[in-house]
Amino acid sequence: MCGISGIIHKHSSIERPANVGAELVKMLESMTHRGRDSSGVTVAGQSTDGDLIIRIWTDDEANASDVLARSEETVQRAGGVIVDRVVRDEFLRLTVNYEGDIPKLAEALLNTEGVEIHSIGETSEVIKDVGTPVQMDGRHDISRLSGTHGIGHVRMATESKVDISHAHPFWAYPFPDVTVVHNGQLTNYHSMKRAYEDQGHHFQTRNDSEIIAVYLADRLARGATLEQSLADSLDDLDGTFTYLVSTRDGMGCAKDRWSAKPLVTMETDDVVAVASEEVALRQIFSDEIARQEPQQSEVLTWLL
Repeated sequence: MCGISGIIHKHSSIERPANVGAELVKMLESMTHRGRDSSGVTVAGQSTDGDLIIRIWTDDEANASDVLARSEETVQRAGGVIVDRVVRDEFLRLTVNYEGDIPKLAEALLNTEGVEIHSIGETSEVIKDVGTPVQMDGRHDISRLSGTHGIGHVRMATESKVDISHAHPFWAYPFPDVTVVHNGQLTNYHSMKRAYEDQGHHFQTRNDSEIIAVYLADRLARGATLEQSLADSLDDLDGTFTYLVSTRDGMGCAKDRWSAKPLVTMETDDVVAVASEEVALRQIFSDEIARQEPQQSEVLTWLL
């Protein structure tokens, strides 16, 4: 049992962002009874001083400074110019000017010993850690992040171990600005992963949720719309799943044919909020607003 949430401000923009970070923390904290092992968010639609936001983590606590320094050297060798850097323990956030090929940069970083990439985005970033949303916020100042939309997750580990690597959201390596949070389990994960690996894709974890992000990003890169990509996933993904995806331009959700995992939405002229439970939506909406429950094999999208 996990909890997912998402929010999008319809009339916001990079120039007029909303306090998405604080909203996601409040929504997720209200659902910690659904999972306290780890928490994470994607905040999208951010204004930055560079071309890319890169989030890196290392599990080599004893040598974290050296590993993160090597990460910066890798970015610079690949042609990136570091505009800003923030280090918190084993976490590194870089703002980078970069005109090269993002997959090549991602591959160079992935080949740097001890490095795990949490996200590379033009306007978005993934922040995730063990513990509750409030604990994560205390470590990473998520409440200070503004943007146009975002998604989040609280996790109760079932199929993989409790660590930062397996916390959600999952970034669709190496596609920028596509991330997913998922409640459920995929039964055809291994066969799909082998098929993508045969095509040259790389995966950083053994979590089945990572395949959803890559699946959607691959379709988007081939020219499919977000709505069509979500609709296709209903046929191509087997198992029980309710998931949210964040892209550069919006947010979407999909529920499997059995509709086993809960999801509720509330919407006004300005804001759409989505979550596993209504209690999370009430952190955003103080007025009485009708709730909607997406049904089996249903997809919804909200674009800026």
